[in-house]
Amino acid sequence: MLPKSLTHGVMKRLLIVEGYMDAISLFQRGITNVVASLGTALTDAQGRLLRKSTEQVILGYDADGAGQAAIVRGMDILRSMGCDIRVLQISGAKDPDEFVVKYGPDRFKKCMDDAISVVEYKVKNLKKDLNLDNVSDKIKFLNAIAKILSEVNNSMEREVYVDKIAGTYNISKEAIYAEINKRLYSAKGASPKTLEAKPNIVRPKQEEKVDEQTSRREQMVIYLLINYPKESLERIKQIVSIESIKSEKNKNIIQTLYDKLTPNENMENVLNWFEDTDTVNYISGILAYDFEISDVEKGIEDIEKAYKKHNLITRRNEIINKLNDNTISKEESTNLGKELNDIIISLAKIK
Repeated sequence: MLPKSLTHGVMKRLLIVEGYMDAISLFQRGITNVVASLGTALTDAQGRLLRKSTEQVILGYDADGAGQAAIVRGMDILRSMGCDIRVLQISGAKDPDEFVVKYGPDRFKKCMDDAISVVEYKVKNLKKDLNLDNVSDKIKFLNAIAKILSEVNNSMEREVYVDKIAGTYNISKEAIYAEINKRLYSAKGASPKTLEAKPNIVRPKQEEKVDEQTSRREQMVIYLLINYPKESLERIKQIVSIESIKSEKNKNIIQTLYDKLTPNENMENVLNWFEDTDTVNYISGILAYDFEISDVEKGIEDIEKAYKKHNLITRRNEIINKLNDNTISKEESTNLGKELNDIIISLAKIK
């Protein structure tokens, strides 16, 4: 229950704990900006009163399962009311009462100062159940944090979180942004494949000047090779030459895959071939991206068609340039003209 005194004035911050013993113990030790919800179920009415009475709410529930579940429920209630929410982090004690008795009020106040944001709390909780040295778990982690960050409406705030998470968990910012943007575009009805720039969406700087469509197509080649080597390896090698890859980063990765990959290779082995952390993170981002491949066969066919068309267009342009050269012989000109005609017919057949 919240005291009536909260209705008078607005505090800078307020700590909410579960029980009256927590509140009394803290109050006796000089921490007076504390109230108890008397149980773990924060109500809408309490949330509204908190919103009127303080600028910032710190959730200081117990470290047990019920307390942590209450934090999640409390965050949802307070967030819907526009509160600035933080989560208290204590260690070495099961609840605030035990902590302040054991370590004193100054250390407890420091914990209040260091209370983490909702986003940081959710990300920290995600990591508890995952092993980030495992590729599959790292991909799950990337997808989950992208979902959390896509719900952050302020683009500057989102950028701060991306920088911090990328540094803390050794994940490339490019991979995080790719997943966030995919979710944001999908929510707005845009195609995630195009990845057009949108207002208020912060995008990482690209290392190479390669158009988005080409870069995404090359990344899809990497995705298919690693996930479906048995189905895709030989077919893609026949149609996708290393010379046709525009991004140097993608070119180096695909060259390694062509050199070492076998039809029955597993994903864990593949990532061990790359020692550079940035490259591993980059590949992890590709593997986490949703290329919307519902049918592997069709996905491979799409790549085959795309590169067949690319190769034909490249050759067509080469021929046109040669035909504009007045020094070529009449015979060569005739042969090139026939080849050009065949290419034009072939391009027309590719749908």
